[in-house]
Amino acid sequence: MTNTVRVSVVDDHELVAVAVRALVEATPGVQFGRHERTVSAMVHRMRDADVVLLDLSLRDDSTPGENVAALRAWGAQVLVLTSAENPFLVREASRTDILGIARKSLPGEGLARAILAAAAGEHVPSIEWASALDTDPLLSAAPLTAREREVLALYASGMGAKEVGAALFVSENTVNDHLRRIRGVYQQLGRPAATKVELYQRGIEDGFVPAPRRV
Repeated sequence: MTNTVRVSVVDDHELVAVAVRALVEATPGVQFGRHERTVSAMVHRMRDADVVLLDLSLRDDSTPGENVAALRAWGAQVLVLTSAENPFLVREASRTDILGIARKSLPGEGLARAILAAAAGEHVPSIEWASALDTDPLLSAAPLTAREREVLALYASGMGAKEVGAALFVSENTVNDHLRRIRGVYQQLGRPAATKVELYQRGIEDGFVPAPRRV
């Protein structure tokens, strides 16, 4: 590369940023920009980064989709960093305009290669990204319709059928019809979902419902 590429980090763990900074400063062709704990803080200034290493799961209740969209609109490429603890968020990130998904546990040389590839605008292949694309029910033939996924997500989050209906502007009977079909689909797949707890479990397994976030 003839030009130095500026790399910044959005992560709410200071130690991650310190480690990335040391790695970047030891890698020719790239320089460390800054560290912020939120995407909103990163994009608040005029763009001063070419690539942003984005923590998959931030504590500000933001989503990967929102964060990637904001960084791309700001003009930076995005490489997602993950501990691979939340399949739902990995799948959500895989649907966005990113260059790749890299594990935080990668050896220094591996992460340096990923950073250099991202700095060159290249996609960064990884097992996490390939697995997310291969298993994502929203990127293949999903057993549930878009509306059924909405109903499942809301109902499994703790709402009652009446509340779900109000949120989606449909009747309680319509919600119950959706729930019967959802349960029937899972029963046919040999994955019972008779109770609300089981529906919640099935939703997490398939990436329709977010897993509990770390605090």
